[in-house]
Amino acid sequence: AILVCHENRGLTDHIKDVTRRVAKAGYVGLAVDLLSSQGGTAQMSDPSQIPGILGNTPPDELAGYFLSGITYLQSQPFVIPDQLGMTGFCFGGGMTWLVATKAPELKAAVPFYGPNPPLEAVPAIEAAVLAIYGGTDERINAGIPAIEAAMQEHGKVFEKVIYEGAGHAFHNDTGARYNADAAADAWARTLAWFEQYVKGG
Repeated sequence: AILVCHENRGLTDHIKDVTRRVAKAGYVGLAVDLLSSQGGTAQMSDPSQIPGILGNTPPDELAGYFLSGITYLQSQPFVIPDQLGMTGFCFGGGMTWLVATKAPELKAAVPFYGPNPPLEAVPAIEAAVLAIYGGTDERINAGIPAIEAAMQEHGKVFEKVIYEGAGHAFHNDTGARYNADAAADAWARTLAWFEQYVKGG
């Protein structure tokens, strides 16, 4: 099973589509709506409020939704309980990193252009991490040296891919920053990573 975390716009049609892609690749896909306590993304009358709501919610509280998601998945008879992975985008990439520090059950994590987790929490990561970045995403990319050094220092499985010429949110095919070539290659790498470390781990 693969957990999917949305961007800071909530559970959009794009993220639902990404979750369908996960399912088509042979996994149980679970997209968690981090606005559930507000009634869910679909109930938000003003979508412009969503980033603020998510930004003002303690990250550990949001990560808890995914820990509950893991418990739920492991209770399902159609899920192999020790074959779990996670991916997320932008805000969700950061959440993927954070959940990896809290969920030793994860075999693999693929954060797309996600801000780093607390570096002191890196030793707790058990997942093999494939970190994906856009070459022009200067704010997020400024954190690459620190997380790479921390992952290497603690002997974690880590690989990064930087797509030159692509920006933040390049994978979102409903957004202005979509880069089709980078998105296609990144998704192929994501599925290969899951194949190796979730199914084969």
